[in-house]
Amino acid sequence: MLGAGARPPVPGAGARAAPSGHGARRPSSFATGALGSGGGSAARGGGFALGWGRGRGPPGPALRGPAPGSAPPPAPPRPSRPALRAEGAGLRGAAGRDWLLRPPCGRSDGGGGAARLVCPGPAAATVRADGGAAAGSPAGLRSPPPPPPPHRPAPPRTAPPALPLVRSGPRADMRLAATANAAYTASLAVSELLGCKQCGGGRGQDEELGIRIPRPLGHGPSRFIPEKEILQVGSEDAQMHSLFADSFAALGRLDNITLVMVFHPQYLESFLKTQHYLLQMDGPLPLHFRHYIGIMAAARHQCSYLVNLHVNDFLHVGGDPKWLNGLENAPQKLQNLGELNKVLAHRPWLITKEHIEGLLKAEEHSWSLAELVHAVVLLTHYHSLASFTFGCGISPEIHCDGGHTFRPPSVSNYCICDITNGNHSMDEMQVNSAGNVSVSDSFFEVEALMEKMRQLQECRDEEEASQEEMASRFEIEKRESMFVFSSDDEEVTPARDVSRHFEDTSYGYKDFSRHGMHVPTFRVQDYCWEDHGYSLVNRLYPDVGQLIDEKFHIAYNLTYNTMAMHKDVDTSMLRRAIWNYIHCMFGIRYDDYDYGEINQLLDRSFKVYIKTVVCTPEKVTKRMYDSFWRQFKHSEKVHVNLLLIEARMQAELLYALRAITRYMT
Repeated sequence: MLGAGARPPVPGAGARAAPSGHGARRPSSFATGALGSGGGSAARGGGFALGWGRGRGPPGPALRGPAPGSAPPPAPPRPSRPALRAEGAGLRGAAGRDWLLRPPCGRSDGGGGAARLVCPGPAAATVRADGGAAAGSPAGLRSPPPPPPPHRPAPPRTAPPALPLVRSGPRADMRLAATANAAYTASLAVSELLGCKQCGGGRGQDEELGIRIPRPLGHGPSRFIPEKEILQVGSEDAQMHSLFADSFAALGRLDNITLVMVFHPQYLESFLKTQHYLLQMDGPLPLHFRHYIGIMAAARHQCSYLVNLHVNDFLHVGGDPKWLNGLENAPQKLQNLGELNKVLAHRPWLITKEHIEGLLKAEEHSWSLAELVHAVVLLTHYHSLASFTFGCGISPEIHCDGGHTFRPPSVSNYCICDITNGNHSMDEMQVNSAGNVSVSDSFFEVEALMEKMRQLQECRDEEEASQEEMASRFEIEKRESMFVFSSDDEEVTPARDVSRHFEDTSYGYKDFSRHGMHVPTFRVQDYCWEDHGYSLVNRLYPDVGQLIDEKFHIAYNLTYNTMAMHKDVDTSMLRRAIWNYIHCMFGIRYDDYDYGEINQLLDRSFKVYIKTVVCTPEKVTKRMYDSFWRQFKHSEKVHVNLLLIEARMQAELLYALRAITRYMT
């Protein structure tokens, strides 16, 4: 680097002396001479230098200035502009010579040095990186540099010394090849001594710096759906590409939920629009409150996938990190919401206007009606999204806990590194729990379901059951739903990093009516979403009611008129049976529906899956996913999950909004 107020000397041209009071600046860590700049190059056509700051050794012979009293060498001829551009771009001189980087000699006394690019030839001129005069500079511009200190031999080194780069040729290539081969052989020896012989132990050629490189733990966005059956990014059509772009713009990521939902683009578009409005658009609640409520809701079902995502989002929008240490560290206003979150997630039929009154009349920690409706919508949204996450086996994102491993891919062998890294769990994708089911059996299941649908349609056309008969069938189905449970149903203990976001970890799902305790049935004819809930939400939180209503209708009416291998099939009867069965488990009854159809269309394995996804999603297993509709496509099973989560969200909203309505009246 050159001193302030001074231009680099140009051979054969006049130069100004540096103004008084200004000395040479300390050299930077990397300095280059500019080629082709007006009056600013170190040596036009003669040399080009790069400085490395304070070197470890003395300057080489080519860096020393002219001896005191000697005449400066003649200035080289000024090259043309094309030649200068060629020098800067290709590091080749006008005469076609190779430009080579020559590092400074090593020294142990901390003497200054300079690395440089030199062009072999008599007219080579370089700029000293430590501020000294350049060879070929006019005499008298600077005081001559002091003579270099006597050369001291470098101390012995264990590693082979760096070879100076000289003019390219066969000899130089052979020396470089020998050095590289020696270094590689040494790294292999270290790997054999310290690393794992089976997987390399993270000390092989690719990780010689000791940096462990993670890779995704799992096979694609879902643990239940083979990666090859999920749409790959880059192979989507224009509509899906637009959805991916919108998702990335709204969330700052393309998460695994989006990659699985894209089986059904029409629904995904509505889902992303609604979620974006709830989290980022104008609303009663501040942004960090919204993400924290999402954390509280997902934590009730121990959904670490959603918790991790929204912890990052919470911090990104300026949330206080102390709140993440536990719900008790959050403001009292959010702590008061914990009771509503608990009841809404596990037993929504117990919500009363007293719960609402406690939140709205909490003195300085009270909620407004608009804030409460916003919070209720967020809670129900993330309760249902947790169901989708577990129901479709969504894999953790690679940057989150459980989403990556440092183990090299291996199928046949087990590595000792698995123990040290904690990667010794069995991959669920390697276990085909439904592999013992023959194709012919699952084919007959589809045919039997199609036949039942035809028979039920014929019975509808012939006669209708009375209101008393349909009410009786509803009570029967509601009681039977209490005895639907999985054979491997076990209590799941929540992890500490999830359970700290909610209180009363022992509180969970209990059947709607058990042990003789009777709770009145929720009749849709008395309070429904279309006539009551929609208008209440839209009045207190404008536009959200419309978005949610659109999402409900898309999920309920979505059809491709296919069932497994069959086409041109009317699936409305089956979709309605699934929707109404979920509401039946929550005690919600439709007077105009014959609940006897449910037992005809939904077999036991399907009911087990539905109840687990909706009521205790944290207990869903791949065995449950594989055991129902074994001949159906994965896209159809994802469609089932869309029905489940939207029916659940509507059921929770009905109970919460009815309680708010009762409080207001």
